[in-house]
Amino acid sequence: MRSYFKLALKVLGRRKFFTFISLFGISMTLVVLMVATAVLDNFFAPRAPESRFDRVLTISRVTQRGPHDSESMEAGYALLDGWMRPLHDVERTAIFSTVSSTAIYRGDSRIDTDVKHTDGDYWNILDFHFIEGRPYSSKEDAAGAHVAVITDDLSRKLFDTASPLGKSFTLEGDSYTVVGVVPRVSLTRMAAYSDVWIPIGALKSSDYRHNYLGGFVGLVLAHSSSDFPRLKAEYKARLRTFPLDRKTYTEIATGLDTPFEALARDLTQNRTDSGAWILIGVLAAVALLFMTLPVLNLVTLNLSRIMERAPEIGVRKAFGASRPALIGQFVIENIVLTLFGGVAGFILTVVALRIANQFSVVPGAVFEVNARVFAYGMLIAVFFGAFSGVYPAWRMSRLDPVLALRGGAA
Repeated sequence: MRSYFKLALKVLGRRKFFTFISLFGISMTLVVLMVATAVLDNFFAPRAPESRFDRVLTISRVTQRGPHDSESMEAGYALLDGWMRPLHDVERTAIFSTVSSTAIYRGDSRIDTDVKHTDGDYWNILDFHFIEGRPYSSKEDAAGAHVAVITDDLSRKLFDTASPLGKSFTLEGDSYTVVGVVPRVSLTRMAAYSDVWIPIGALKSSDYRHNYLGGFVGLVLAHSSSDFPRLKAEYKARLRTFPLDRKTYTEIATGLDTPFEALARDLTQNRTDSGAWILIGVLAAVALLFMTLPVLNLVTLNLSRIMERAPEIGVRKAFGASRPALIGQFVIENIVLTLFGGVAGFILTVVALRIANQFSVVPGAVFEVNARVFAYGMLIAVFFGAFSGVYPAWRMSRLDPVLALRGGAA
């Protein structure tokens, strides 16, 4: 292996132009794939204030279907309260509304604001860092208290540099007192994102308590991810008692999902519980298709390199080198090349993500290359190298020793 590695370095330095073209194609391909991986990691990997989401299940999309009609939207408060909250042996459950956009006025200035209504246990599942103050409690939610938690960004817009605690602002005609301030949340954190958080009990109408569909999302914090199958099965069993309008609908489709499964459920319009595997397959297919052209280019370059080395291959075969040994040698050489491209791609990815963060491509999001993204990038590089090196190595291993020594091909 040491000899193979040394030989690979020598070969890469022999035709510098070919090496540059290969490294450029590999690194650019990996930059795109690693940036995409970093974005997906930012959406779905557990991180504050959703750092417990490796053991959180969510209920979002609910669909009722019948022979001639269907209805699909977010879950309603009554469904979550009646069929999710009674689940056995969970650490906590919480309900929050989907984000609604409104405006807060400070004098003549309009401040566009996203608002989310939550119950008290929402703050016990998500781990927000409070810069000032505290979250509101379940008692305040039950009492319909007009209190609010806001982001530091909104605090500056409303109150400049002064502490907002105990101060009030008007939202849709009602006054709310600020009890807590948290850092701005990335738009990619679907459960955590908002500018203002207000108790569900502060809603003007209580009609939401009787609606089975519309406007809310449920969270279930399990003791461990190993509890997921049990909780999913229990929730599915409980839904058998759901009061469907049998004149219009014959089935209800929903599920207790991880955040990734919830996205897949939305994209597949709630038609299958295997949406996550479908989405993974689509993402993998897109990645493979994206790599096809660079791989074909690298295969062509590798074939050209191998034909130049026909005499060397002939000597190796004449001295008894086996076909698997030769294939292994050239695949390793190609993997070394792609790992160099991977390092270059990693550096360029860091630069690209820093530029994206600087220009706030996604409000509040900070994209980064962490250990997970780096590991995925290196796995992609190794796969890229092995995949693009197998066919040229196989062609090389079939060279006739006599013709190879003369510089010919099989």
